Amino acid sequence: MTRQISIETERFKIAGEGFAISRGRRTHAEVLMVSISDGGVTGRGECVPYARYNESLDSVTAQIRAVESALAGGMSREELQNVVAAGAARNAIDCALWDLEAKQSGKTVAELAGFAPLKEVTTAYTLSVDTPEKMAKAAAEAASRPLLKVKLAGQGDAERIAAVRSNAPHSRLMVDANEAWDESCFEENMAACQAADVALIEQPLPAGKDELLGEIDRPVVCCADESLHTRKDLPVLRKRYDAINMKLDKAGGLTELIALADEAKKLDFQLFVGCMLGTSLAMAPAMLIAQAADFVDLDAPLLLAEDRDNPIRYDGSIMFPASPALWG
Repeated sequence: MTRQISIETERFKIAGEGFAISRGRRTHAEVLMVSISDGGVTGRGECVPYARYNESLDSVTAQIRAVESALAGGMSREELQNVVAAGAARNAIDCALWDLEAKQSGKTVAELAGFAPLKEVTTAYTLSVDTPEKMAKAAAEAASRPLLKVKLAGQGDAERIAAVRSNAPHSRLMVDANEAWDESCFEENMAACQAADVALIEQPLPAGKDELLGEIDRPVVCCADESLHTRKDLPVLRKRYDAINMKLDKAGGLTELIALADEAKKLDFQLFVGCMLGTSLAMAPAMLIAQAADFVDLDAPLLLAEDRDNPIRYDGSIMFPASPALWG
């Protein structure tokens, strides 16, 4: 019996006025789910195509369709790594295969991957970029959370950082520039981060134009995001960054993410596990890597007005492992 492959595209409404980063604002999360059925058992995986990497729902669907017959014929996770490039398409397939294997074996994905039973973790809670006044209000409303991630936009970020810090005085802060800083604001924004006791700055400079980070003293931990995808990127990043943001959609699935985390530890990077704006199904596999991460940012379901059935449970900023009914 051959496997049955299903591809579904879905939209989930974002809570409130939407979610904004330096590249724009969104009102819905657009995701793609792959289901692989074999012998009455179905494994699922979700990905979030990302325009920054020239991905769309249509292009990722086409990538998956291109290997559909091989998947139906029994393609393994190991074979998948050599057939589909790192990115959202491979992520959805890889995570679906992990889920399928877990259900067929009666074991958890953690057991199959050699991990101890998963425990709850503390995740960051993300504040959209906006005016300093609006971000101050959002920070005050989230001030009880232990870890806040602050989206930035380049010019005016010093005021945004100060506004958030003054309204969330006890929270640990991370900031994410999404490549928006340049020479005109870099020093001012870095100084503002240092003054506000920011714990980490994500991708301050554009990928491919971040050499400056290797030439200066970094008073705040700098974390590669858009500059990092898979293990092959690590050597050139070591002199520029102190941490790496590992995401399933960039790495192309849990298989590569596990290997990436292992290699990064050997190179003495701090580990940050992040996500795209997806549902609980997209967060569940990342919980394996979150167990040993220095920073966890898997709060996307908290930003949605709706989630999947059997969602991951959050108690404030405490995130619990997924139930088997969801994944893994």
